[in-house]
Amino acid sequence: MSRPSTDTATSTVTVTRHPVSVDGTAEEALHLAEVTLDRPDKLNAWTAAMRAELVAALTEAGADDRCRGVVLTGAGRAFCAGQDLAETAAIDPDDHAAAEAWIDDFGLLFRTVRGLDKPVIAAVNGVAAGSGFQFALLADLRIGHAGVRMGQPEVLSGIPSITGIWAMRGILGRAKTTEFALTGRLVHGEEALRLGLLNRLVDADRVKEEALLEATRLAQLPPGAVALTKGRLRELDDAGLDEAIEAAKKVHVAAYATGEPQREMARFLAGRRR
Repeated sequence: MSRPSTDTATSTVTVTRHPVSVDGTAEEALHLAEVTLDRPDKLNAWTAAMRAELVAALTEAGADDRCRGVVLTGAGRAFCAGQDLAETAAIDPDDHAAAEAWIDDFGLLFRTVRGLDKPVIAAVNGVAAGSGFQFALLADLRIGHAGVRMGQPEVLSGIPSITGIWAMRGILGRAKTTEFALTGRLVHGEEALRLGLLNRLVDADRVKEEALLEATRLAQLPPGAVALTKGRLRELDDAGLDEAIEAAKKVHVAAYATGEPQREMARFLAGRRR
């Protein structure tokens, strides 16, 4: 790879373009898009504005025929800690539209990632929790290190795990999905590898490098065959995602109407963690 180019126009999501060669011939026009969640002081926990930036970056990569693969990662010591609870803790119990809009926002992000017809590799450089964990599971392949922590701790903050159940079940099966959803526990890299949450473990300082190398290998493959294969994989569980999004809207409206998620998130933000 030659020197990458970086787009720093956004404040919480950055895109670095890494030129790749195909068929042994270097072509500056072809590249990989390294999409980085860049809010390290908050462990890359995202807000609605940050997800909008991410959707825009992924949409641009998907529409660019010169882009042959996408690597997802996080700045600093985290991949993504999930939702910034300071934002959702403020949802009014009577504002059902806000609760539904929050789920629709994630639906758009998830469908944007899944809609990419080129390989998507997650370089899981640190904690991947809650919706950030689900986001990692949407990648085609995930590379991490022994010290990563992955899981679905939403229930600990009073948030029902609905889309999380959909994201986990295809990998973990019913029993482990139930365990993750109800206990909120996080697993380290070796267990994540054993369970299929990660595809490969490497040294911590090589996670992004290995993800880029894997994306480069996949970029050499015939893009039409890759796109059609990914399209069929999507078809297998598209209906399940649609159902999960609709169920999540109903469940989260009911949950937020009780005020329990807001109270539990306030508890978490105050440092009184379960």
